Amino acid sequence: MSVDLSILDLAQVGPGETVTDSFAASRDMAQRAEQWGYRRIWYAEHHNMSSIASAAPAVLISHIAAHTSTIRLGAGGVMLPNHSPLSIAEQFGTLAELYPGRIDLGLGRAPGGDQKTFAALRRTIASAEHFPTDVLELQGYLRGQSRVEGVSATPGAGTDVPLYILGSSLFGAQLAAALGLPYAFASHFAPQALEQAVALYRSEFQPSDVLAEPYVIAGVCVIADDDEAVAAEQLLRAKRQRVTALFGRGRRFTDEEADAILSVPQGRQIDSMLTYVGVGTPVQVREYLDWFTDHADADELILASLAPDRTVWRNTLAHLAPAAIPSPTAAPSAG
Repeated sequence: MSVDLSILDLAQVGPGETVTDSFAASRDMAQRAEQWGYRRIWYAEHHNMSSIASAAPAVLISHIAAHTSTIRLGAGGVMLPNHSPLSIAEQFGTLAELYPGRIDLGLGRAPGGDQKTFAALRRTIASAEHFPTDVLELQGYLRGQSRVEGVSATPGAGTDVPLYILGSSLFGAQLAAALGLPYAFASHFAPQALEQAVALYRSEFQPSDVLAEPYVIAGVCVIADDDEAVAAEQLLRAKRQRVTALFGRGRRFTDEEADAILSVPQGRQIDSMLTYVGVGTPVQVREYLDWFTDHADADELILASLAPDRTVWRNTLAHLAPAAIPSPTAAPSAG
């Protein structure tokens, strides 16, 4: 693997698990990932979703950082329309002061929930229209160059927390290019515009004092197991869970009901969401990731382990870890 590998941890709460169980699994994963050689772990802001526990990324990041030493940690991402730029500057400025040199801040403009949730957060859909100016305001706070006269972020000013623009459309690609910031594409769940967005970002990129050359992180789903059949079964289970999450409205479908929904056009959108999934044995998934790196024109991959089973979830990332991948220049074994 010629690019850095990172992890997107969705802090999933599986059937029969509690939120406490989810956080314990995330902490354990981060400690292992640090040893395995992953570059970073990101946590995404989601609201009103009983199966995802990362509603407060900054709090979760602080907990994980306190139990690790070197791995980079960040939000992938904070949905900026849900917040004021000043509050995010203060939160991530606090993290940067507590854990210097380890904090990232990915920014998205989606609400991270449905319209009722947006209203409960005391925001409106129109908040997303201010995303570009909000990014600049946030960047100013973190650099100690506030764009709001008389207002400074404490903590935050001077920490210069690295910013990443997240997206699944051409809008984010254009913004990241114009600001000279790295770009992370959400191809792990919204793959349709991947090639066009990355090409646009690279062609329109304007060098900045943050970044001299374009830098692309691409998300990809993975399930790896020594038994190829186990990996395939885990993918089917993951799809069934998404059926419940998207269409269940508070009820859990049986396997038969979920499979029936997956077979009709409404359910096939789940297959579309999961266009980029590496599934199979560790060797097969590594080969897939090599292909996907070229296909996405990516400088870094961020892996989302889809496996519902905690053991397969953890082992997937163990199998694919940089420390587990032989160097291409290593001499072949004599055995």
